[in-house]
This record gives sequence, C-alpha cells and structure tokens, in this order.
Amino acid sequence: MSTSRAMADLFESHAKLTSKYVHACSNGHEAIQIAAGLQLQPQDYLYAYYRDDAMLLALGMTPEELMLQLFAKADDPFSGGRTYYGHPSLKRSGKPRIPHNSSATGMQAIPATGAALGLQYREDQNLGQEVVGSHPPVVLCSIGDAAMTEGEVSEALHMATLRQLPIIYLVQDNEWDISAHSSEIRFGDATTMAQAFPGLDVRSVNGHDYAASCEAMAWAFRTVREERRPVLVHAKVPLLGHHTSGVRREWYRDDLDEAQTRDPLPHLQAALLNDKVDQAVLQEIIEDSRALVQDAFDQARVAKEPDATELMLTAMAPSEVTEETGQRQGADLEPQLMVDQALHAMQEILSADPHTLLYGQDVGGRLGGVFREAATLAQKFGDERVFNTPIQEAFIVGSTVGMSAVGLKPIVEIQFADYLWPGLNQLFTELSRSHFLSNGQWPVNSVIRVPIGAYGSGGPYHSSSIESVLTAIRGIKVAYPSCGADLKGLLKAAVLDPNPVVVLEHKGLYWSKVPGTESAKTAEPDSDYILPLGIANTVLSADDNAHSKVAIITYGRGVHWALEAAKDHPGSIEILDLRSVSPVDYEAILEATQRCHRCLVLTEEPPLCSFAQSLAGYIADHGFEHLDAPVRCLGSMEVPAIPLNSDLEAAVLPNAQQVSQACKALLNY
Repeated sequence: MSTSRAMADLFESHAKLTSKYVHACSNGHEAIQIAAGLQLQPQDYLYAYYRDDAMLLALGMTPEELMLQLFAKADDPFSGGRTYYGHPSLKRSGKPRIPHNSSATGMQAIPATGAALGLQYREDQNLGQEVVGSHPPVVLCSIGDAAMTEGEVSEALHMATLRQLPIIYLVQDNEWDISAHSSEIRFGDATTMAQAFPGLDVRSVNGHDYAASCEAMAWAFRTVREERRPVLVHAKVPLLGHHTSGVRREWYRDDLDEAQTRDPLPHLQAALLNDKVDQAVLQEIIEDSRALVQDAFDQARVAKEPDATELMLTAMAPSEVTEETGQRQGADLEPQLMVDQALHAMQEILSADPHTLLYGQDVGGRLGGVFREAATLAQKFGDERVFNTPIQEAFIVGSTVGMSAVGLKPIVEIQFADYLWPGLNQLFTELSRSHFLSNGQWPVNSVIRVPIGAYGSGGPYHSSSIESVLTAIRGIKVAYPSCGADLKGLLKAAVLDPNPVVVLEHKGLYWSKVPGTESAKTAEPDSDYILPLGIANTVLSADDNAHSKVAIITYGRGVHWALEAAKDHPGSIEILDLRSVSPVDYEAILEATQRCHRCLVLTEEPPLCSFAQSLAGYIADHGFEHLDAPVRCLGSMEVPAIPLNSDLEAAVLPNAQQVSQACKALLNY
C-alpha cells in the first residue's frame, strides 16, 4: 500500500512531467485493490479498471513496469507505449491473465462476462483449464461505480445471472463520475441495481478497511471457485487523488476533508500499531517504498522510446491461411443453395474442433436461425454449443473477446445487419483494437455472421447494407461472398483466422429466389476447402479483342446484377468479385483496370461517401495512367433507409438495367 501511495505522491510532485500522458492513481482505493490482487492466481482472468495500479502491484507487477506504461515507453510490458497507464494487458507465466480492455467506461464488463461464459463452456465440455491451476479459474471484473449505469453493464449482469457464470464483479464506489457526484447521476448504488438480478450474490464492504476487504474478497473468490456462480462485491472507498491527471480534484471537489478521514493507509498503520508492530518498522517500510519508487521512476524516465516503424507489425495478427486449399469442386456437381452450404460449413467446423461454438438470437434448437442457416445444429451438437442469447447485440459481439481469451473460437450471429449497431461499440473499441493495443499479446479469434441486404420487402429495419461502416474499422476483416462455394470456403478461413472476422451473407442470395441470382447456387466444395480472405475472383472475363471493355468491381448481390447486365454487352464486360471487402485484393483491381481501361464500381449501398467510392478513388490514384474514362460508381438511391413497399424497394436498389446503361456509357466514352 505504501508503494502505491509513494508512486501517486511522486507522480504529483512531478506533475508537469508525468501528465504528458493522462493517468489515474489508486489513492483511497488501495485496500480493496490489494485484497483482490492477492486472491488472484495464474489460472484466473483479470479485467481491470483504469485506477487499479495497487491491484497490479499486489499481483506482482513492479513499479518500474507500471511507470514504463506511464511514460509510454518501448518496454511497457502491457502495450509497448500504445495505451494509457492503468490499462494492462498481460500474458505472462505465473501471473493471472489480463486480456486487453479499453478505456471506455464499463465496457470491460461484457468481455469479462464472455470469458466467464467461456470458462463454463470449457468445464461443461471437459476441455480442461487453459492455464492449469490448483483451483478452478475465476474471472475478476473490476469496475467503477459510475460505470454501473452503462447499459452494457446491465447486459453483462443479465447474462452472468442467467447462466450462473464464475465471475466476480468488484465495484469500487467513490461516489464520483469525473465531476458529477453520485447524487446527480444515480438513484442508488450497485447493490440497488443488483436487486434486479436474482441469483447474483451481493456483499458490501468498507473498502478502506484492509482487514474487512481481505475477508470480503476471500469470501468472493472462495464462493465462485467452489460454487461456480456470480457474485458482486460493493466496496465503498474514498477518492483521495484527482480523477485523472487531466481533471484535478481542486476544480470540483468539496468533500476532500471528509474523504481524508477514510484514507486506508493511516487506518492500516493504526491497525498494525494496535497489533504491536513497531513504529520504526513501519517507517522503514515507507522509506524503502519511496526509494524503490524513486529508482523505478528514474529508470523508466530515460528508458527507450517505441520505434514507429514497428507499428504495423501488430496492427493485425498474421493469418496462416494465405492460399486457397482443398477441393472446391466436390463430388456432387448438383448446384446447392447458399444457405445449405453455410449450414454444412458450420456442421463441419463444429465437428472438427470442440473449441468452436455458435450462439446468437434464435440460432438454438427451436428455430435454428430465422433463415434456417443453423437448422439442426443444436440437435447435433447440444444446447451448450449452439444456443440462444437474450436480445443483447453488444453482449453477443463483445463476449467473443472473452471467449477468445480463454482459448475458444466463438462464432456468433447477429440476425440482421440493421441490428449490428448496438454491437459496434464493442466491435470497434474492444475486438478491433485488442491485438494492437496489447502489442500482439491478445488477438481476438471470433467470427460474426451477419445476414445483410435488401430482400423480400424487409423494410427499413431489416434491409440495410453496412459494409462502409465495417470497412472503416481497422483491425477486423470483412467477407462478403456472392455464392455458396465462396461462403463455405470463407467461413472455414474465418474460423482459422486469429483476427475478428465479420461475414456478411446476403439474404437475397441464400435461396436464389430473386430473379437473376441463380448463379449463387454452386456445386458444394469438399469439407477440406478453405478460401483465404482478401483474394478476388474474376467471375467473367472480357474478350481480349473487344474494341472497348469495362471492368465491374463488385461483391455480394452486385455480382449477379453485373452478370445480367453483361448479357447486353457480349465480350466487353469483365466482372471482378472481391469476395472480401477487408482486406481488399487491390492487386486484382489494378490488373482488371489495366486490362479493361474502364471501371464501374457496383454496390448495394448509396455510393456517396461509401466503401465503393473509396475503391473508385483508389483506382483513380493508382491506375490513372491505364484509364480511358472516369471511374464510375453505381449503387442505391441516396435515401436513409430501404422502404417497405416492394415497388419502392425496387426503385431504391440498383438493377441490371442500370448497370447495363452505366456500362454502355463507359464503353462509348
């Protein structure tokens, strides 16, 4: 405790230096944090809160290691200088595992609960502990009191209670949300909220009392280790320091005198003196702590800076799937529906690896997905491997971070692309950044299946195209197949990829019921077929001797509009199916540009400010010398949503006739 306090005091005395990068310290929170840290074992998982530096010291991190992060140095063991002080990521032998989590308040609750769900799954499936320990593993999610008002925290608590997961939520309640006091922002405290979740055992503790804190955390860990159910510990603590180095306490605090009366350090000193510990011994401990901290500070201050040339090395985890392998042409040459090939791919994936599982809304045994894309899977693999979740898109997406952290390969489904919006917070902040901000320690192996596109008068809430939003997120991959064989091969690759992969599956291609989409049905590849992400396919080649040619760059349903349009211009149209919109096969795009000298980028999205328009810009930038005409973009009408009326839906979407007309204009340019 004295070491943690000495660090905070030193940071404050060198505020101009230490505040170059924003940080927060544990002043006032030390007792409960140390009590929790001492309970953690190497097989456990910690999802920390940005004020938990005392907890990190308690589990064996050194002051110098923390200060290397404070100064964003190259040897920062958590992130290599990429993220804030108090945001640990650690995968070190003999220490609890600390997956990356963001600075966004309260967002760690969902990945932490996902990790607990993953531990439960491993136990149910007899997969053993990923890290062998003498006791069953526990997840500790440390969180501030103000963050408990976040909706995503409620999703986490709901799932933990519903499934009775082995997780401890430690709520550190200092009654402040930056400058907003608890009286302004909440009607109760964490114990009040917990009453909504029967089955969540709750204990309150005076968090400045070290002995009481030790007893409470010992109870929490013992309960969860033995009974495998969730508990919440609510610790009342004083906030003695600043909210962060950027928001100073004197700007808004009027309760500092009262808070000081609950300082855990003098309370612990008084208790030790009462137990006959010599004052001189205590003073020696304090002086030794200060000397240790000062030395660590001096060393960290002059440590080497990160090398900017290494940044891209951890932008994404390297994939071993780089080449198309297996038999694309299976034994059965009869064309199969795209939805059936997706189902067969899932059957093969689940059969091959017990670490894979599928969950989401309505994918369980009763329905098997609203598009029947998961039909029979629960019956074949059991309700623990294929199961329904509540309507919690944030949890569905974010839980995959925790699942991956405990060594699983989660596959989840969002019912419609329109429903992915609540999950974007987790996708962007947690999934996409984990590998980079943990300096390569914590890649996220997850697959998110998303039915997409307009089909069958789905209307404004079931018809959206969202690829432009997804392709703008660095750190994820996005597949968008146009036929069954590609979907099967891409799903196989996605499961093997160490990065988060979103697989966009067009609803209008699932059954080839839409006129002009018959070619989405293909002969089904063998079970060994794998199609890497980022490799485009020339669906139709133009005649080398054609007077003028147009390369249509497209994906998904656009391929089928293009094939219909190409009938009007025999020999003059080349169609490049991207198959993945992130990564993009730019080499294939430029090769098509060189061959055809005219390009049409075709999308189902409104083209302005879209992914398609970015492709057009790339072609103009990198292939200008090969162009004989401006690059054109064609997509949907620039309206906010797809109308319900079938005639209006058709009017909004592009069609083969429009593609043909655009090609004619380019051919005659």
